[in-house]
Amino acid sequence: MAKTHTFQIPVMGIGFTIDTPLKVAPFGISSVLSLGDDLLIERMREMYVKKMGKPFTPVPKTDSDGRANRITLYLNLMNEMVKNKFQELKAASFEKGSELTKYFEMLPDFSTLKKEYNRMKEENDSSVVEKIQGWLKENMTMGSIDVNIMTKLDKANYTKSGEQLPQIMNDAHAALRGFANSDLSSGVVLSAGLSPRLYTYISNFEDFFPDEKEQLKKKVILKVSDYRSALVQGKFLAKKGIWVSEYRIESGLNCGGHAFATEGYLMGPILDEFNKNRSTLIKEVHQILNDALKGLGRKELSKPLDLLVTAQGGVGTVNEHNLLLDKYNVDLVGWGTPFLLVPEVVNIDGDTLEKLSKATCEDLYLSNISPIGVPFNSLKGNTKDVLKEEKIATGKPGSPCPSQFLKIYNTEFTERPICLASRQYQKLKIAELEAKNLPEEEHQKAYDKITVKSCICAGLVMTPYIEHDMLRRADGEGISVCPGPNMAYFSKKTTLQEMVNHIYGKVNLLNDTYRPHMFIKELGMYIDYLKKEMEESIELLNLKKVKYFEKFKDNLLSGIEYYEGLINEMKEESDQFKKKFKEELNHFNAMVESIQLPTLEESLT
Repeated sequence: MAKTHTFQIPVMGIGFTIDTPLKVAPFGISSVLSLGDDLLIERMREMYVKKMGKPFTPVPKTDSDGRANRITLYLNLMNEMVKNKFQELKAASFEKGSELTKYFEMLPDFSTLKKEYNRMKEENDSSVVEKIQGWLKENMTMGSIDVNIMTKLDKANYTKSGEQLPQIMNDAHAALRGFANSDLSSGVVLSAGLSPRLYTYISNFEDFFPDEKEQLKKKVILKVSDYRSALVQGKFLAKKGIWVSEYRIESGLNCGGHAFATEGYLMGPILDEFNKNRSTLIKEVHQILNDALKGLGRKELSKPLDLLVTAQGGVGTVNEHNLLLDKYNVDLVGWGTPFLLVPEVVNIDGDTLEKLSKATCEDLYLSNISPIGVPFNSLKGNTKDVLKEEKIATGKPGSPCPSQFLKIYNTEFTERPICLASRQYQKLKIAELEAKNLPEEEHQKAYDKITVKSCICAGLVMTPYIEHDMLRRADGEGISVCPGPNMAYFSKKTTLQEMVNHIYGKVNLLNDTYRPHMFIKELGMYIDYLKKEMEESIELLNLKKVKYFEKFKDNLLSGIEYYEGLINEMKEESDQFKKKFKEELNHFNAMVESIQLPTLEESLT
């Protein structure tokens, strides 16, 4: 599969990358926008339509399929705008500083396009130059406008009279339908794990099936944490006649946003397993797919469809980037967090940009603020959490829950689910806590556990409202931001071209803070995670937890042994770097070996 660049920009929050494709796709760079908040999507469509000087017709609140229709209209508009901008770019001249020149200057040096572009610059014969320029323009490609749906965020919806709507009207189902009905030819990134009912729903849309030329208009991309999960999900979808076009491997902890930790299974060994079993994965899933297509009365495929394996999570140097490409044969590398310092690419307000640029390792932490009960990478001092603490101090914790996208899990006090960050839930939970009359220290610990939850679905959408002056109130809600730990090593506001140059090793944007290799950083995070899990589970220990901790420790030790064997394969790294890498492995190995795993006998005493 031809690709212009060897990196892509993953989804970041909800609002940060809501229109990133418009800013990077014309330059051949693929990116992902979130379909989480259709109200933000509608406001963005209104803003862009009016900028184009066209009349804006909103999707009525009375529209029975309003969420899906808002998403479809926005994606169609985004597709139209990207294509228009791409054509404008192609029509430009090869003058210094032009958008067309920028397109080619950002390409990696090894690409055929870049080589021809460099040959054109050195050519003196005007007729040859003109011929090369024509070829270059004909072979330019746009980046993909991909979308993201968190499978867990599939809230049920109701009529005004309180009657629950059919399952296909759930939030994730409606978002999928909105994408499926759009005129995009791109992929939907499904994250947060297998959802049988949502995955099954995909087969209702023709664009996800191969056409007569054995091509897919709409593609399924799965964000996965290990090979086994990928194989299970790939086979599940294949049985429905749906091919997974990309397995997007993300570090369990060294990433932005929600962190879906593995059982101590580290990224290096995971990538190695994918690389060794890739052909098996393709062969097995292809056979299941063909059997399913035959059963559906569809044409069987003459060969497996294209499949990408990509990786992301904590990548920060060209050597790490190239290691993933060369050692593990990944097709693309995701660069997320560093782009939060590129206002040209993401929606980022000045205050948050300054906080991110000054953030240290201590400021970036794995929090418990997410209402969905999954660890969430966050930034200390973000304005959403500041407002949250102010409400707690005044005795009014919790959010009014303006968006209601996370009203999906808890039914302790209500018939319909409510959000753990909502004022309604926290008030009821605190009242329950007060009735227990616990000792002060125990009470405070339980109280903090309730009130730590933050309204991230509102906090993660605020930056585009601020940046595009779309606030309808004098003051908006606070801003949540979800960078990965990698942010500590980047401190400079940056342009798109500068960041691309950093990715390809032409410049260095890292600050002076010592930065361990991405594999070492993740290993340290997993050790901390294991210790914290053990500490928090000691009072609720059972046989399952004991075995979980044993497996976790064994996987860490196995991962360390794997990395010891990897050192000599890091061909681009210096001897000094390899020595430091080995020292850090030895240090962490000793730490893991010294961890005393809890036993059931200890918990009983």
